Amino acid sequence: MRFDSFDAIRSAATNLPGGDAAAAEAAAARQDTLTKPPGSLGRLEALAIWAARWQGQPVPRIERAQILVFAGSHGVARRGVSAFPPEVTAQMVANFAAGGAAINQLARSAGAELVVVPLEVERATEDFTQAPAMSEAEFAGAVSAGFDALDPRADILCIGEMGIANTTAAAALSAALFGGTGADWVGRGTGVDEEGLARKAAVVDAGLARHADALADPLRAAAALGGRELAAMLGATLAARRAGVPVLLDGFVATAAVAPLARLAEGGLAHAQAGHVSAETAHRTLLAELRLDPILDLGMRLGEGSGAAVALAVVKAALACHGGMASFADAGVATG
Repeated sequence: MRFDSFDAIRSAATNLPGGDAAAAEAAAARQDTLTKPPGSLGRLEALAIWAARWQGQPVPRIERAQILVFAGSHGVARRGVSAFPPEVTAQMVANFAAGGAAINQLARSAGAELVVVPLEVERATEDFTQAPAMSEAEFAGAVSAGFDALDPRADILCIGEMGIANTTAAAALSAALFGGTGADWVGRGTGVDEEGLARKAAVVDAGLARHADALADPLRAAAALGGRELAAMLGATLAARRAGVPVLLDGFVATAAVAPLARLAEGGLAHAQAGHVSAETAHRTLLAELRLDPILDLGMRLGEGSGAAVALAVVKAALACHGGMASFADAGVATG
């Protein structure tokens, strides 16, 4: 789909399918017949019912999992907000292509197709302390690229990113959407020291002040303070909702990227689960704002979709139990 304006994206994001309630009810009823005490598989049972709702079938399955990793470059990186130089973004895209990154190994382990989408990594966005990171047209183009990257045949989507300085952009967007200052939202990202952390907070505050007139509109805020890879993750997550594909979110950057969907429509992220809670300080705060309960807490802070890919194994386990366990009647097991 080609979006050409904020209004076009807003229209697509505010008229959303609600999932298949009948499939979810049937899945819940099935859980009560399986050879286990009710509720004894805990979160696995809830994940199976969630997948049933969004796949639209009482016995959901994962035969085709897609991991989308979007890469973008940030003009604000020139402000000294990262422990790594901006050229690392393009270098890591090459590493993904060569199969050498963590996400390559995790995708292989999870049996998922990994697709890496570089978004003009040779051309950084504008420094958001000086100008909007993206124009309306640039933002809409990145959202469109993400929307079109979804494989509509996928049973589940994991989203992730690569972009030096994108934790700064994520902090700025989180502050714009939920309030607070730079100090409330910035973290160490790639490993900045105390001086770097202070610079990040000051950069976020400068961006919020410069774009104060855009902050009331989630999409304008995302264009002013975000990045191409963040916009693309929003587009992919929107496409998944419209195609009936459940989503596993990665860490702080991915969660911030899709947060505008929750601000634009009640339940805008109902089809998404937080794959994990990152070690990035503000991720837990952001998940609380979005009422997302992370599946895993492993102290990860890599990005790349890595936490979502690990959580995919948990969801697969949930669906294996849901679809493969015998019922009490089939197994001849007494119920009490």
